[in-house]
Amino acid sequence: MIQTIDFHVPELESMKVYPKPLYFLGNSKLLKRPKISIVGTRHPIHYTKMYTAELARKLSLAGVCIVSGGAQGVDGMAHQSAGVHNTIMVAGTGLDIRYPSIHQNLISEIEKEGLVLSQFEVGQPSLKWNFPVRNELVVALGDALVVTQADLKSGTMHSIEFALKMQKPIYVLPHRLGESAGTEHLLTQGLATPLYDIDAFVSLFGKSDFICNDDFLIYCDTHPLYHEAVEKFAGKVFEYECLGKIKVENGRIKRI
Repeated sequence: MIQTIDFHVPELESMKVYPKPLYFLGNSKLLKRPKISIVGTRHPIHYTKMYTAELARKLSLAGVCIVSGGAQGVDGMAHQSAGVHNTIMVAGTGLDIRYPSIHQNLISEIEKEGLVLSQFEVGQPSLKWNFPVRNELVVALGDALVVTQADLKSGTMHSIEFALKMQKPIYVLPHRLGESAGTEHLLTQGLATPLYDIDAFVSLFGKSDFICNDDFLIYCDTHPLYHEAVEKFAGKVFEYECLGKIKVENGRIKRI
């Protein structure tokens, strides 16, 4: 059932106008967790996919909730890699609409186990001027903004503008020349910090007692499909199930 947030969220004071009402589906307690916003292109290269996934996964395991906008590409990868139970998706539509359609299943899972937010009333479609509104909320919620890949003329650059106005720290993945013109521009202007060491970054924002170095358990925190986990890790699935470290629910593996 769609509800409205009934408590004050201090991070949202950085927005031009504090959002009221703010609609939600899911676990509103995630708003009280440490949070990092991760955004980027809808068409990431393999390098970006790999490190976006690693970053979101390790931050999540260190007790940090991942915030993004649910879009195709970097956004969806950030949500999925964090684990649907530890991510906040900010929608650019009313919460009766799961947009984009390519992420309908992912959004449904976040609604059940994570948190989906929107400033838009039920029935509001995906209009182009909705997305700057969404982007401002994504940026405001995070203690920092991470941009893993961006073109110069893109919605991601609007998110960066919000971060600069809010004086949020901005971090970017370092790319080869020509791969990510938006983040290259930020670095040349001294507006962002390059993210050379993911573990060091995680230690800045996460809690050390949360950090896990077991690759299989890290993978299980993304709630993978059982058959995919067996293909990827073979004997470890059975071993860890016997040890009581994981369980299988509805065809997916979950960490205990």
